[in-house]
Amino acid sequence: MVADRLVRIYELAASTGKLARLVVFGSFVTTKAEPNDVDIVMIMEDTFELASVTGEASLVFYHLEADGRLGASVFWTSRSGAIGGEQAMIEHWQIRREGGQRGIVEIVQEAS
Repeated sequence: MVADRLVRIYELAASTGKLARLVVFGSFVTTKAEPNDVDIVMIMEDTFELASVTGEASLVFYHLEADGRLGASVFWTSRSGAIGGEQAMIEHWQIRREGGQRGIVEIVQEAS
């Protein structure tokens, strides 16, 4: 069920045509047998305009809506808004609050 949520969120974010990177972290990428949500960080192209996103896809970009209606904790920014650069931002999400590293997985669209 949680994997289905992840697929749906990816599809919604990709439907904007502006998704640059999508990284999954948290319990979904651990050995936890039944994670109850999916944690995501997204980097959008600098040309992304939230005001142009309509319908269900817009839920992805509002943290509380994504959590309540899509079952995901979603954080996002534009490429130029990534503090320290996008790779540094992604690597930051790999650091646990208490120190050490956690697993992250980047979802990459297959070349068509």
